[in-house]
Amino acid sequence: MTQNMGTIDRVIRIAAAIGIAVLYAVGLISGTTAIVLGFFAVVFLATSFLGFCPLYVPFKISTRKKG
Repeated sequence: MTQNMGTIDRVIRIAAAIGIAVLYAVGLISGTTAIVLGFFAVVFLATSFLGFCPLYVPFKISTRKKG
């Protein structure tokens, strides 16, 4: 599994996951919306820490710097 995510991509995903957690914590999202967004937050965190996004592979996308 080759990393295909750059630093900025990873930081944006972590920030989005934190934003979702904050929305849930202050009660702005609940129910099904919270479950769906919570799932996305977990995926964002997992892909950020791994540095690999499976959806980038079929499109041959990489946000990592070359070199």
